[in-house]
Amino acid sequence: MKIVSWNVNGIRACVNKGFLDYFHSVDADIFCIQESKCQEGQIELDLEGYYQYWNYAERKGYSGTAIFTKKEPLSVHYGIGEHIKDNEGRVITLEYEHFYMVTVYTPNARRDLSMLSRRLIWEDQFREYIKRLDSHKPVILCGDLNVAHQEIDLRNAKSNVGNSGFTDEEREKMTALLQAGFIDAFRYLYSDRKDVYTWWSYMNKVRERNIGWRIDYFILSERLADKIIDSQVHSEVLGSDHCPIALIIEEP
Repeated sequence: MKIVSWNVNGIRACVNKGFLDYFHSVDADIFCIQESKCQEGQIELDLEGYYQYWNYAERKGYSGTAIFTKKEPLSVHYGIGEHIKDNEGRVITLEYEHFYMVTVYTPNARRDLSMLSRRLIWEDQFREYIKRLDSHKPVILCGDLNVAHQEIDLRNAKSNVGNSGFTDEEREKMTALLQAGFIDAFRYLYSDRKDVYTWWSYMNKVRERNIGWRIDYFILSERLADKIIDSQVHSEVLGSDHCPIALIIEEP
């Protein structure tokens, strides 16, 4: 089973930059996107053979997620709980017979960290949601988690300490998620692989020089570890400031 995740930073713009070529060539069983930045009816994707599930933000041109899947799920849930409103379209959960598929676009703390406290509350709520799912079935979680977990996950770690996406608080929340019974699929396979990133600033030649951050992840229930075949970063694929990532796994 092949699962792909990509923060497209605007699906309409990404379609004009080769999204469909990549989509069809990669031939994923499940394809998740984050930061779709569109409302219902603003784009129609002709993805023959795929069921489409979209979670739109109320605010136009902001956030949003979608999942395209060949296999129809047993159920679909939007958000992270009945009592926590997801008006930014950040989470979609598909339930299958033997696992849950979740895609997420984690809130950004902002450059001035003005949204850090909100982000940390959201992290706790999201972790509890994933743990509840995991108590029923294994979870495959993917998306833009907006944090570089370890120094190896960004090029200039020392100069970015305390910056949005690399604060102690955000990194600790990522650690707490993993300690709750989950693994980072890429680091599980490639614990010491350096210079592998999934996001680059649009500043001049930053991507060309590979000055990036790894902030897009596949996070799996620990009991799925022995089913992982590969975790890939498709850094050669353009169209967004993020690149797609892929998980090859035996179907649970």
